[in-house]
Amino acid sequence: MTPNAPAASGATGAPLRVALVGYGLAGSVFHAPLVSATDGLVLDTVVTSNEERRAEARAAHPKVRFAASPDELWERADELDLVVIASPNKTHVPLATAALKAGLPVVVDKPIAGTAAEARELAALAEERGLLLSVFQNRRWDNDFRTLAALIADGELGEVQRFESRFERWRPQLKGGWRESGDPDEIGGLLYDLGSHVVDQALVLFGPAVQVYAESDVRRPGAAADDDTFIAITHENGVRSHLYVSATTAQLGPRFRVLGSAAGYVKYGLDPQEAALREGLRPVAGEPWGEEVEQMWGRVGSGESPLTGGGTPVRTLPGDYPAYYAAVAAAIRGTGDNPVTALQAAAALDVLEAARRSAREGVTVTLPGNLPHEERSAS
Repeated sequence: MTPNAPAASGATGAPLRVALVGYGLAGSVFHAPLVSATDGLVLDTVVTSNEERRAEARAAHPKVRFAASPDELWERADELDLVVIASPNKTHVPLATAALKAGLPVVVDKPIAGTAAEARELAALAEERGLLLSVFQNRRWDNDFRTLAALIADGELGEVQRFESRFERWRPQLKGGWRESGDPDEIGGLLYDLGSHVVDQALVLFGPAVQVYAESDVRRPGAAADDDTFIAITHENGVRSHLYVSATTAQLGPRFRVLGSAAGYVKYGLDPQEAALREGLRPVAGEPWGEEVEQMWGRVGSGESPLTGGGTPVRTLPGDYPAYYAAVAAAIRGTGDNPVTALQAAAALDVLEAARRSAREGVTVTLPGNLPHEERSAS
């Protein structure tokens, strides 16, 4: 079997049948709506034993079937074409492993695993079985990220020197649950949650990391996992990324502040797609989606702050989360590439693991096999 080979439904042109494991925030707000909105995919089964969540899923997707446990999926693997894993982080590796061994292509929510080694083991298993293994890094399709990538590609900023990225929130009260647990087995905390996004974006834009420094704190009373973390990355090409993730930011900074040799780009505010999905809005082919009002556009310029009128407003490209699952469907059918590979996710996990060590030991970590840009240039 060749990589990404079409499953039974894909081979006949019928919609690919998707099973979704988990119907919490990730499953109900992101995966189920996006799968249902994608031409060529159909939400077939939701795995949850929670009756309240079953009722919510049935109301939103009347034709969906249910399974009480993932084991039921493996028993009828021939009835499915894709498994989406949107369950708690600690289940990602065992469930992805079981799905691949059952012969099913897999999408795993981020982070794919707790370690880069586990991610690479999953990638090797998928390659061995000739199956798609993709990671849901939806923030690659944020409106501001798409806009920034286009500005860089067009040379509007000159040579980028520093990339500042903030994913900040003001949540002084704990919400509880596994995401805020201090148990290492839960893979909770902001470093692996929002950090997975900002690190992935930095690596996509500027390539491999060679050095990592981090500061990670637990700020809120009663909190057990990191809720205020800073990561500094030196990339192989010399760009420095300064990344902030926090639940304790009383005054939010710009989402992006990117400084180049010719100009800078400053953008405030979050992509609107998550808020729209939470409100029950759904992407529809041919209709506007992920659009942003002009007042929120970022500015490109030099020499003056955008808050005092400096720079020129640049239209923000529409966000496009639906593009992820469209690419997954194409990859399974053999007509496109995997939009986010497990090996790309492993590279991000290398950085996250280095950041955790840096914060714990108070050191700058050089990633194995890499040299800082200055040393590389001198060698």
